[in-house]
Amino acid sequence: QVQLVESGGGLAQAGGSLRLSCTTSRPTFSRYTMSWFRRGTGKEREFVASISGSGAVTYTADSVKGRFTISRDNDKYTVYLQMNSLNPEDTAVYYCAEKSRVSARYEYWGQGTQVTVSS
Repeated sequence: QVQLVESGGGLAQAGGSLRLSCTTSRPTFSRYTMSWFRRGTGKEREFVASISGSGAVTYTADSVKGRFTISRDNDKYTVYLQMNSLNPEDTAVYYCAEKSRVSARYEYWGQGTQVTVSS
């Protein structure tokens, strides 16, 4: 059983920054693609960014608009989401997830961390 734990959320001002962290219990973490999703109040879950085991990254341009950066530290079993130039529309619960190497679907999810951006 894999456990993912997010941290780093909180309250930020518009234009400010936050860095989210997600630590996994999977020993072979370096082989897995990890992603960040978010769900705002009354909204559907939205893909934000992903990073492969080799470091290839993918972003959702329409929502992120170049403001966020995903990275990973395999030695620390952690994936990060650096969030800059925050605006109130970024307010949401942010989740990290692990992509299955068998089904190519996201099998394990963290509990989420709340990000609130004030204007």
